[in-house]
Amino acid sequence: MNTSGYLATPWPGEDGGAQRLQAPRTGAGLALRPGEKLACISRRTWMSTMTLLGAPGEVYLLTHSVLRAKLGLPTTACVERIDAQSLKTLERSPRLAGGPMWPGGMALHRNGDLYVVYGRYLHRLDRACQPKAQLQLSVNEPYNSFVILDNGLLVTKNLSTKTPACLSVIDAATLRPACADTQCPEPSIARLSAIGNTVYVVGVRSIFRYHWRAATSALEFDADWRFDYIGESSQSYGWDVVLDGENAWFMDNGAHRYVIRMIGNGVSATPNRLIRVSMRDASDHQTLDVCGLAAGCITNPPLIDLQRKIVIGYDSANRHLQAWRFDPASSSLTPLWQKTAFGCASHLLLYPQTGELVCNDYRHGGEEVVLLAIESGTELGRVRSGGLMQGVVFPGAGWGRDFYWSSMDRLTRVFVA
Repeated sequence: MNTSGYLATPWPGEDGGAQRLQAPRTGAGLALRPGEKLACISRRTWMSTMTLLGAPGEVYLLTHSVLRAKLGLPTTACVERIDAQSLKTLERSPRLAGGPMWPGGMALHRNGDLYVVYGRYLHRLDRACQPKAQLQLSVNEPYNSFVILDNGLLVTKNLSTKTPACLSVIDAATLRPACADTQCPEPSIARLSAIGNTVYVVGVRSIFRYHWRAATSALEFDADWRFDYIGESSQSYGWDVVLDGENAWFMDNGAHRYVIRMIGNGVSATPNRLIRVSMRDASDHQTLDVCGLAAGCITNPPLIDLQRKIVIGYDSANRHLQAWRFDPASSSLTPLWQKTAFGCASHLLLYPQTGELVCNDYRHGGEEVVLLAIESGTELGRVRSGGLMQGVVFPGAGWGRDFYWSSMDRLTRVFVA
């Protein structure tokens, strides 16, 4: 029996899957050798969010509209199947109903179909990007993507800033609710994460979780696992959480004034922090400053290299990238390397076999995509994508020695030359 709700492909969903490990499930990596360099090809897009890999050679792209939102009008999304090398559109969906605007999410279910959550709608599409069904979600707010549980159920949540967030569990086959909506104890801006049939929620003050109980067909709140990461501090809310199987990792000071770039756009006066919470016991937790500079902020998750026990965090407002070595026995984090004046803001991409880390660096008024050796921080390659906006969305693995970089105003394929 397939114990994953996602299709068996190297990159079936954002961040590679519900645990948000930001690593492809299979593939050797770029394996950049002496004399080789990175090159790229790109195309302009309307707010690209992410790419997925289907069957060998299949690449899907999710985009959405935005200008209508500035006029208070409903927005829409679109899914394309694109050429894996040229990025040209091969097949395209009609405009998919959305409503309130926020970058949504897309995943390939183990049943072979594409699912998209955008605005307040959930869509099911076939592999030719043609709609099969849609569901209007219960809250008239944007829903910020979804996760697929191991049992195949979809779980999504509205992006809430003032009222408690609402979790919806959807049957993938019928596109109908599998149970009544579940109200969280607080608002939540961050995207959901999951492992097995357990959903993790980063609220605006605390992190908590729900277990799916098949016997009652309901999400059950885990009253014994919750950590108030804000406490008496003046930090702002956290973003997406990474689940490594032993610990949950995320960063706070998520409030910011991003329009074109994250640099200099922090809101809180304090430094942003890396936060670790044991998945076995929430009382086992720690917080530490990423770099200690004032007005720090992020809008995305850290990265955990399971094989090398390395944690990557960053402060996007202050242009700081930081690596630590994590000792599971003592739960200690030892600084490993750092990069200053380095404009990292996007979700990351790790090739576990080669130890290659992909990130962005915003400088000289544009975005560059950088390949680093995760153990040393050594720069292995760099290419300018042509994007004028600092990317804050999702890269995706490619089929060969390449990957796809989404940065709102364009999609770029980066490859070894």
